[in-house]
Amino acid sequence: MKSIRTLIDDIYNLVETKEVSGDIDIEECIESFGENVKSLMRQEFTEERDNSRKLRMSNIGREDRYLWNVYNDVQKLDDMQPATYVKFLYGHLIEELLLFLTRASGHEVTCEQKKCEVNGITGSMDCKIDGVVTDVKSVSTYGFRKFKDGSLAYDDPFGYVAQIKGYAYAEGATKFGWLAMDKQNGHLTYLMYDEEDTQAPIHEKISFDIGERIDYIKEMVKQPEPPNQCYQTKEEGKSGNTKLDIGCSYCSYKKECWPQVRAFAYSTGPKYLVEVFNEPKVPEIKI
Repeated sequence: MKSIRTLIDDIYNLVETKEVSGDIDIEECIESFGENVKSLMRQEFTEERDNSRKLRMSNIGREDRYLWNVYNDVQKLDDMQPATYVKFLYGHLIEELLLFLTRASGHEVTCEQKKCEVNGITGSMDCKIDGVVTDVKSVSTYGFRKFKDGSLAYDDPFGYVAQIKGYAYAEGATKFGWLAMDKQNGHLTYLMYDEEDTQAPIHEKISFDIGERIDYIKEMVKQPEPPNQCYQTKEEGKSGNTKLDIGCSYCSYKKECWPQVRAFAYSTGPKYLVEVFNEPKVPEIKI
């Protein structure tokens, strides 16, 4: 069996040479890719989603206030644009493409969407690649850097580390990783963390007990009062204004946590200002 450490080079070699190893059934790989894409389209357009589970493996790494809001049915701000739904959809397609390339380059993909459970919280892992619990991600160029340089655990607003630790814990594994693609430029990388590598600089950030984290969350969300906001506001340049942290900007609960927030349409995208001392010279967006 191939080593996951050669995965990226093997995929690059495959797409460059178009040469498939003789021991790979490329037709089977193609059929599997097609069936997975059909299943994805059915999930998106013909099946109703079950949103009854408030806590699940995919969100246990989120900040406390966010999880409290989810569990207690705090009203969401419905500001998702159609383009964002399209972005999510082609992100799923990219992830299926990456698994196809993984198989076609001679690496083993197993345990796709395997159900996992830790202390009553459940979820489905993406897969194992060459035996390693793996999440497959399509990310922005900015987000890709964190996978490329290994700094994800230091800046993880979506809780990717806790999520995959849950899957690994359920499998009795200490190694886990992410196969990530920069969806703008096509660059690939594989980031692996190993909880048993106590000398790694990242060890302190990834060695927390996921079972304890889950037990804490289950009690925290039942409290009558919410925790503090997930992030503090930041200064907006030299204007004297303050803005939401990026983690709050993308959150559907920003209006509940910051009732005074206002949105402005800058050329680089919307900015969410909390304290406005100097009125921006751009249109305001109703939220």
